[in-house]
Amino acid sequence: MSSDLVTKLPLPEETLMAEPKSNIERPLSPHLQIYRPMLTMTMSIVHRMTGAALYFGTLLLVWWLVALATGPDYFAYVQNIAGSFIGRLVLFGYTWALVHHAIGGLRHLIWDTGRGFDLNAIEWFARANLVGSIVITVALWAIGYSVL
Repeated sequence: MSSDLVTKLPLPEETLMAEPKSNIERPLSPHLQIYRPMLTMTMSIVHRMTGAALYFGTLLLVWWLVALATGPDYFAYVQNIAGSFIGRLVLFGYTWALVHHAIGGLRHLIWDTGRGFDLNAIEWFARANLVGSIVITVALWAIGYSVL
């Protein structure tokens, strides 16, 4: 390699300091302002949100189990909170997040096999995830109330 070639190459600092070729200011990658909201995009965001909600809901489940192991007085206190309107609303949301995240996980498992990537299948999976999670959650709570 000749020394002339080496001296003519720009140093990394010079490359980074070079002036941009365009004066147009735009984002480096597409962002939410560019895309119109779609069901599949919304379901992807909700899948992440339900994952976070499951983390906090599992902490509540651990609190309930610790109360069960602590004794009848503390368990009655936690049961009273969980049985209130707000407590049941939180438990209903936890149930929905669990079912929704599980169905979304099945969708991702199918995608891991290389299937379901055509646009019709992607839309169908998104709708099935939403409708299925609502129906299964309501059915689970209806069965739970009928047993009690």
